[in-house]
Amino acid sequence: MRESARALLRCPVTKATLIDGKGPDGAPELHSLDPERPLAYPVRDGVPILLEFEARSLRD
Repeated sequence: MRESARALLRCPVTKATLIDGKGPDGAPELHSLDPERPLAYPVRDGVPILLEFEARSLRD
């Protein structure tokens, strides 16, 4: 995904900025920078899946 397009994406739940990350299995994810409710969204075949029910919490 182009960086300019990626920069426009926001967490659909909290509206926080999303950054590139990796899941526990090493798969690409987008991580929300929301301090109260950090969420991770999967990226499948280069497409971010920004659905709340697909997100996982980044809290321990």
